[in-house]
Amino acid sequence: MKELVEIIAKSLVDHPEQVLVSEELNGDEQVITLKVAPEDMGKVIGKQGRIAKAIRTVVKAAAIKQDAKVSVEIMQ
Repeated sequence: MKELVEIIAKSLVDHPEQVLVSEELNGDEQVITLKVAPEDMGKVIGKQGRIAKAIRTVVKAAAIKQDAKVSVEIMQ
C-alpha cells in the first residue's frame, strides 16, 4: 500500500523528490502517512478534498483485496 500511495502522490506534485510516505501499524489497522512540499498540498488535497478522497478510495479498494484495514493521512 505504501508504494501505491507514493506512486499516486509523485504523479500529482511538482516536487516528487519531497514526497515522503511512511507506514505504521495501529492495532490491526495500517496507517499510511503522506507528506508533501507545502506548495504541493493543494494538488494532493484537490478542490473540496476530492483528490484526497480518491486516493483514500483507491487504497481502501486495494486493501480489501488483501483483506486488510488501511487508512491514509495527509500531513504538511
